[in-house]
Amino acid sequence: MSNRSDEVEAFMAELEHPLKAEIETVRSAILASDKTLTERIKWKAPSFCYAGDDRVTFRLAPKGIFQVILHRGAKVKDTAGFAFEDDSGLVKWAAVDRGIVTLQDAKDVKAKKAALVKLVGRWIQATVA
Repeated sequence: MSNRSDEVEAFMAELEHPLKAEIETVRSAILASDKTLTERIKWKAPSFCYAGDDRVTFRLAPKGIFQVILHRGAKVKDTAGFAFEDDSGLVKWAAVDRGIVTLQDAKDVKAKKAALVKLVGRWIQATVA
């Protein structure tokens, strides 16, 4: 059973973005890394969910880049006791529980993809509790 959604497939088919191929590459890699993840559209971009809760969402604007936002869902959660060790060096932290990975171009995606997928997996596990 595929964890791809018709909603996101339709969104991607219509997407006009200079990094559309790279966005699809990262999307596919994240979905392939964990068959328990599902996807939907949130914030006008693909979002990846664990047990129905958003955990990782793309940000597709401004048009020259795209970002991968690590978060703990739509509602603000208490950050007391929450910690995440970023061993990838990819994340710029906006808050204790909200990180941003910026991808500039095809070369950047290629260089960071494996570390990003590993990071997403670790993030999902850290935010399940």
